[in-house]
Amino acid sequence: MIRWTVILLVVALIAAIFGFGGIAASAAGLAKIVFYIAIVLFLLSLIAGRNRV
Repeated sequence: MIRWTVILLVVALIAAIFGFGGIAASAAGLAKIVFYIAIVLFLLSLIAGRNRV
């Protein structure tokens, strides 16, 4: 998931450089959402792994 976040951030940066404001904002927003989902899933896996031991 972090890979998708980086890809979307790169797309947002490239779009911002070329002046596509709407596309850049959308890609940055999607990257932000994917990043937060990845963090939540990571924390859940830490908690689940800790309870198994």
